[in-house]
Amino acid sequence: QVQLVESGGGWVQPGGSLRLSCAASGNSFRDYTWGWYRQVPGNQRELVARIYVRGSTNYADSVKGRFTISRDNAKNTVYLQMNSLKPEDTAVYYCNTFPWTPNWGQGTQVTVSV
Repeated sequence: QVQLVESGGGWVQPGGSLRLSCAASGNSFRDYTWGWYRQVPGNQRELVARIYVRGSTNYADSVKGRFTISRDNAKNTVYLQMNSLKPEDTAVYYCNTFPWTPNWGQGTQVTVSV
């Protein structure tokens, strides 16, 4: 079973930046589309960005132009660069394949506030 370990979250003021990382175990990382998801308590988990096997990307309208997803197949790692952060970006962020599987990591908390 693939293990997912997210890191890089924290507290940042509005307008700030964070870079999230997700390390995945296993030998098939390069064969999958990967996504970053986020969840606010009481809400459903939502997809914010995804990166396909050949590197093309897709973003939710709410983060388009501010977030950038990337992948390093040699390191089995997917990244999310988040710029111009807003308070509404506050959430727990998770990575998973796209479509997602039930195998979620612990997530990383991102808090955007003054």
